[in-house]
Amino acid sequence: MTAGQSLPSRGTILEGSRTEGATVGPLVVVMGVSGSGKSTVGALVAERLGVVFVDGDALHPAANVAKMASGIPLTDADREPWLDAVGLTLAEAAADGLVLACSALKRVYRDRIRSHAPATLFAELDGTEQELAARMVRPGHFMPPSLLASQLATLQPLQDDEPGLRLSIAETPDALAATIADRARAEFR
Repeated sequence: MTAGQSLPSRGTILEGSRTEGATVGPLVVVMGVSGSGKSTVGALVAERLGVVFVDGDALHPAANVAKMASGIPLTDADREPWLDAVGLTLAEAAADGLVLACSALKRVYRDRIRSHAPATLFAELDGTEQELAARMVRPGHFMPPSLLASQLATLQPLQDDEPGLRLSIAETPDALAATIADRARAEFR
């Protein structure tokens, strides 16, 4: 999201988005650009749901991590094996449930993940460029702030027909986690 654009209201639910083929455990991807708080919020959601949390960054091939650390944006071809690993990780956890942090910036990326795990619920964390840039300077974050503009240009927000919700990062991580966990419980009864 760029400066001047309005944020979605807190907890915007994308209608027509019930997950299909819901299984016993909730499958949730907390998505958004770098600096949106995916890992922090995802871990809190997993704790609330009593399921495992996986940071999708850990599933990137070493070559992808090296490119990003060097300030080189990934291509779609670079992302394909990573997206497959994300989808397969979700699919393997379908019986117990899983929360996974993953940028999932484009619709085609989310579709690729859903090709492995169709019942996945996506929770998009959305913020202004200024909010996001301020968060990216924290220690230990391997994505340099210089790549934020590239990610924002690539981002295709969740569409009305996708299973998920969009939330503003202006809310606290605990509030975001509560909203996402409540939605996941409703989806995966």
